[in-house]
Amino acid sequence: MTKNETMLNWVGQMRELVQPDQVVWIDGSEEQLEALRAKACKDGDLIKLNQEKLPGCYLHRTALNDVARVEARTFICTKKEEDAGPTNHWKEPAETYQMLYDIARDSYKGKTMYVIPYSMGPVTSPYAKVGIEVTDSIYVVLNMAIMTRVGKEVLAHFGDTSNDWVRGLHASCDIDEEKRYICHFPEDNTIISVNSGYGGNVLLGKKCFALRIASFQGKHEQWMAEHMLILGVENPKGEVKYITAAFPSACGKTNLAMLIPPEGYRRKGYKVWTVGDDISWMRKGPDGRLWAINPEKGFFGVAPGTNQKSNPNALATVQKGTIYTNVALNLDNDTVWWEGLDKNPPKNGVDWMGRSWDGTTAEEKGAHPNSRFTAPAENCPCISKEFSSPAGVPISAIIFGGRRQKTTPLVYQSRDWNHGVFVGSIMASETTAAATGQVGVVRRDPMAMLPFCGYHMGDYFAHWIEMGEILGDKAPKIFNVNWFRQDENGKFMWPGFGDNLRVLDWILERCENSVDARETPIGYLPYAKDINTEGLDIEQENLEKILTVDCDEWLGEAAAIEEFYQKFGNKLPNELKKQLAELKERLSK
Repeated sequence: MTKNETMLNWVGQMRELVQPDQVVWIDGSEEQLEALRAKACKDGDLIKLNQEKLPGCYLHRTALNDVARVEARTFICTKKEEDAGPTNHWKEPAETYQMLYDIARDSYKGKTMYVIPYSMGPVTSPYAKVGIEVTDSIYVVLNMAIMTRVGKEVLAHFGDTSNDWVRGLHASCDIDEEKRYICHFPEDNTIISVNSGYGGNVLLGKKCFALRIASFQGKHEQWMAEHMLILGVENPKGEVKYITAAFPSACGKTNLAMLIPPEGYRRKGYKVWTVGDDISWMRKGPDGRLWAINPEKGFFGVAPGTNQKSNPNALATVQKGTIYTNVALNLDNDTVWWEGLDKNPPKNGVDWMGRSWDGTTAEEKGAHPNSRFTAPAENCPCISKEFSSPAGVPISAIIFGGRRQKTTPLVYQSRDWNHGVFVGSIMASETTAAATGQVGVVRRDPMAMLPFCGYHMGDYFAHWIEMGEILGDKAPKIFNVNWFRQDENGKFMWPGFGDNLRVLDWILERCENSVDARETPIGYLPYAKDINTEGLDIEQENLEKILTVDCDEWLGEAAAIEEFYQKFGNKLPNELKKQLAELKERLSK
């Protein structure tokens, strides 16, 4: 399939290491993929679901000790420990290669080695990057075929001479959690994952390449790999403006990416288009603006809580061509179920661990809380017509957000790009009682990249500042949102979901300089009258409350930011120190 010597040599070395019985290159054809699905069903790796109700859909169960990403076993392997930074786990590269090769050696005996050539991004896009993943898992092959562009087309466009591609070795081994490692070698464009079969650890194009390796590449090549959704808002004139947004987990990222406008907006002709729900690669375009692509081709989403009310577009997306992982099986009709799907759990079911399960009486959950769906983005009813555009889409606004009960207002705009970088660097969410037993513990997650930045986060902040210099006056405006402000009784003061479009509307008006804002110590806030509340049941007093800044609370926040910044030592850019000092000064006045 390729004459590229760098690829052929590396695949040959991996073959020599893992000793498979045979080697199969994935060509991307439906014929080959269908044969692999049939083999996976025969081997018990997949369960074929009701093809009338869920055409092309399958169920997979992982090992019980292998159900999520494992941050403690995820490493950045750079020559200097300092280059990995204080927010990553580090290992020395030479020793780690040896350790991983010793674990993987001969582990494919009796198995097939699948070689997956894949493109992150539309194959013909100048923004796209190519990888090769070697795996012994058909589940990985089939998921990568949904999540990325795979096969002959990738290699034909890539050519026979370039060495600019990412090497990825996955070896299932014994699924031994004591020997489980997900290791990234950003200086070598290499990823190695051993002893896992869970998607987040083994679909190496996902977080491993698209964020950890790509963020390192972007730093050196003057572009950005970010943990951000991309959406387009179409106004009644048919004009579409694009937004990227970064949120920590449990902050409604997928719901925002697939937002359905409130009825009043729909009547006027507003539409929202999904370009991506998770990752954004951005760089300066020929016109000087920031342009973004979604490097992925599918959605790898959390199933529990996805339903007709919370996210009808996501639910519609997973009705065909989808692989479900660790959800419950309904034996009466060979369909799937998860907590929060509806109020009709199967009586004659099988839970995610493969045990008989009566959902009408069982106390234990049928689906694992981190159960997943891998679904083709093209299924999404609101997928953007620019989804596969090689040029990407021009970004008008960048949004950061978190889950805060108090302190942070509904929305505010940064004073300028560098202040926006500061706003992103202090991003935080509060834990909930359900998650930790403690309410309101603030966890910082700069740009929602804390687990995914492939190098020192102080250098990452500096790269953001550098990108602002590169973009100049054509840089997008930067905002912060908080849908989760609560009143004294613990009730949410903003309705959220589709009504978040009302906030996006104000944001885009600010980008067009068509609405005023009031200056506060933390940035520019809307006047309550400028948030469109037509058809919305919200008291003016509540709206005013969630658009206020309590300077005493923010002085406490500033002290916490100062403490957080200390972990970056002398790598923290002076510009961010200056931004913090200026914030304190404005608050004190």
